[in-house]
Amino acid sequence: MKPIILFCMFSLAAGHLPFAQPYSIVLGRPTDHSITASVMAEQSMQYFIEYGLQSGSYTASTPEISNTPGIPDEIELSGLSTNAQYYYRLNYRSNVFAAYEFSPEYHFRTQRPAGSSFTFTIEADEHLYDHKGTPEIYNLTLQNQAAVNPDFMLSLGDMFGDDHEPYTITEADLDSLHKYYRPFLGSICHSIPFYFCLGNHEGENDFYMAQTPPNNLAIWGTKYRQLYYPNPFPDGFYTGNETQEEYGIGYPENYYSWTWGDALFVVIDVYRDQCDTSAIPHRWAWSLGNDQYFWLKQTLENSNAQHKFVFGHHVSGWDRGAAALASEFEWGGNNQNGTWGFDTYRPDLPMPIHQLMVQNGVDVFFQGHDHVFAHEELDGMVYQTLPMAADSSYELGFIANADAYLSDTLRGTGSLEVFVSPECARIDFVSAWLPEDTIGGSHHNGEVLFSYTLGECATTQIAESSMTDGLKVYPIPADDNLFVEAVGIGCKGSVVVKNATGVEVLQGLTGRLDVHALPDGVYFVTCSSQNDIQTKRILIHH
Repeated sequence: MKPIILFCMFSLAAGHLPFAQPYSIVLGRPTDHSITASVMAEQSMQYFIEYGLQSGSYTASTPEISNTPGIPDEIELSGLSTNAQYYYRLNYRSNVFAAYEFSPEYHFRTQRPAGSSFTFTIEADEHLYDHKGTPEIYNLTLQNQAAVNPDFMLSLGDMFGDDHEPYTITEADLDSLHKYYRPFLGSICHSIPFYFCLGNHEGENDFYMAQTPPNNLAIWGTKYRQLYYPNPFPDGFYTGNETQEEYGIGYPENYYSWTWGDALFVVIDVYRDQCDTSAIPHRWAWSLGNDQYFWLKQTLENSNAQHKFVFGHHVSGWDRGAAALASEFEWGGNNQNGTWGFDTYRPDLPMPIHQLMVQNGVDVFFQGHDHVFAHEELDGMVYQTLPMAADSSYELGFIANADAYLSDTLRGTGSLEVFVSPECARIDFVSAWLPEDTIGGSHHNGEVLFSYTLGECATTQIAESSMTDGLKVYPIPADDNLFVEAVGIGCKGSVVVKNATGVEVLQGLTGRLDVHALPDGVYFVTCSSQNDIQTKRILIHH
């Protein structure tokens, strides 16, 4: 275990984290009227947040807090307007006699109503703790997500954990493993709320919880996850696990749901189950547990959302694949030999999980675990597996696990970008590439390696605008001329174009932009107003 912790601490000291601010802010739990800001500084400070509906104009503020160094404070901004873009900054000082310093201006959005369009992003299996992932490429994955200004982002697990030595890991180790990601996530999550879905390597399962409580991997992991990252719990806006756990855990914040625009979001936990027989339960020994199953059933059945997205680390917790496993055990109902076993092994449940999702119109089940991009369809539902978020080899998961999938497997690392409108959803695999791996020109950081659309939505509608009222950019791909229109967002004609690494390469006005001098590749066109920020990814190909 010690080499992993030393690696983490060495990475922090060696300049892998390009964040000069003396604090980190991670937003979480956005609702229709509130949001939680987790603020952490390593030195003693006094700070408060001021915020408002217009850029540079802050009409409200929180009380000043005197922090404990290295311990986050959760600050709830409440009484907010729904469907609104807010702007804020942190005011901080080292002591009561010092002048205040100010953070850059950050932003967030409250819940969008039905009929809205928006974008969110997903990543999985960061694996920085065991050298499978590297900080340099993870930074690129994060910045690619930030470039499109999503309403929020999700991680599908295996970010913090290390269950490789579950009986010798210490509480200090678990603290370090969770705290390590604060600067990374803080680089974008000051303006992009963060949601977390548990993976197997977080070790938060019933088997480990039972080992010498409260001094064990699972309880320590839960404690520090909750300390550093504000995940949802049942509060009227979110539904989820209502069980209050011992040892100061309270709500474990491990499964939850919410509605945003025309979409239902459901995050499940496939590890904190009720029928463990070992640290790695397989086949019928694996379960969501009755409480979570019936919560999932009720959540899906009670939603009239146009789109339904379910997120978990893996369909059955441990094996490789998705659609090929979806017919088996609690997930699909069959024994391994193909005979029906659900009524025997799950007499208290009405149907397998796959059937439950199909019957209730789930569009996509998103999962991680296998470190490879794979797109499959089964019974009208998509099983979408994510690549690693930080694999500098670009093919660890493909080499190891691609043969467990039935279709559309790709090499690469990065994240998914999901555009949602009332009519359709579009899922893009946005790849991350280190600069030295793009020299030949065959790849570009931020390029889309795979894209597909669900629903009745014309490709041109998605390509030209990410909002009903918003930024329209065409043609895509562009050659020498790019046309930019701003509809209903009041950006006063000013447009900025950045390349895939975030470097500004062109400024101009709405209308025609001359892009003939820009090299082929992926770019981001941004138009900002007092009430909104719109960004659109484009492709230039001469």
